[in-house]
Amino acid sequence: MISIGQWALISMFSHFLFIYITWKVLISINIDPIIRKGKITEARILLFFISIVIGAGVSRFFLDIIQWSNDIIYLF
Repeated sequence: MISIGQWALISMFSHFLFIYITWKVLISINIDPIIRKGKITEARILLFFISIVIGAGVSRFFLDIIQWSNDIIYLF
């Protein structure tokens, strides 16, 4: 069984990993036509916040799947 400290490290790493992956994907999308002239910094901050929301959600999904698969043994 994984201790609470180990699970915390795995969760933090998972969140950071999926936020980074989401950030890279969002940066690759061409949003230049949508951005107003001179508002590049604000657009990048918005993309960063969107990547946090999406990345944390995806990470939570995978962590829940892992936890549920470990809890299945208590069904029987």
